[in-house]
Amino acid sequence: MRNLFLFIVKYSHWLLFIVLQLICIALLVNFNSYQGSVWFTSASGAVGAINEVTAGVKRYFGLNEANRILTERNILLVEEVEYYKSLLKKEKGIEALPDLVLKQNRDSLRRKNQKASNQIPESLFLCSARVVNNSVHRKDNYLTIDRGENDGVRTGMGVVSGVGVIGIVYRTSASYSLVLPLLNSKSSISCKLARTDYFGFLQWEGKDPLEIALTDVPRHAEFALGDTVVTSGHSTVFMEGIPVGTVNSQREDPDGLSFILGVHLFTDFGKLNDVYIMALPPDTERKDLEKDINN
Repeated sequence: MRNLFLFIVKYSHWLLFIVLQLICIALLVNFNSYQGSVWFTSASGAVGAINEVTAGVKRYFGLNEANRILTERNILLVEEVEYYKSLLKKEKGIEALPDLVLKQNRDSLRRKNQKASNQIPESLFLCSARVVNNSVHRKDNYLTIDRGENDGVRTGMGVVSGVGVIGIVYRTSASYSLVLPLLNSKSSISCKLARTDYFGFLQWEGKDPLEIALTDVPRHAEFALGDTVVTSGHSTVFMEGIPVGTVNSQREDPDGLSFILGVHLFTDFGKLNDVYIMALPPDTERKDLEKDINN
């Protein structure tokens, strides 16, 4: 307290000057319309700039929650679309839809506490997850998500983000899973050109993490720069039509029998946070039919 008193005494003339200046400014602004308008305009601009920066910071720190909410909404939308398809296949009345959707939502909540099993889920499996570890600049990249066997996740399930394909579950533990992403030389996912239906296989060439190659595209295939690439539905991992990216280049395969298309990915793996895991209903008839060919 004594030091504060000594400080005030020592700089009393400066403090008095500042107080008088503030009083003069207040009188000038309050009793002169022009100076008042200039002051309030400037003050509003400054306050607006500060509020804009503050709001930007708040929005930035709120992105994680926003991404989580969007991921959950994507899951519900995919579930509803699949049940629309199911209704059309079974030729049931549209009045059956609400009960089916509600049942699927209840199933989604139960999956959070579902124990792992070796059995394939009887219906579409969807589960949200967060990326806890990731790499993008290696030849063989991997990422880790915070869902595992205790959440019903199994090896071989597909992983998707809100904007496109991510990869396939490679290994699981009780609470975590290792994912083999598109940015891995061992990854090979069947995809097609959405406009013309010609298909090929996605291959990571170990360069730009936003670029991937669509290989084995037939020489007679119709395509153009800017065409959208989606999953083909030829595998039992991903349903047909999940976005991957757009064609931005082409070159001839060294074997001279096909084209290799450069694809700009929709997903920026360097910014990946929220994903969801999916497993399609079993297609036992197809597997039994193809088993003899593969043996």
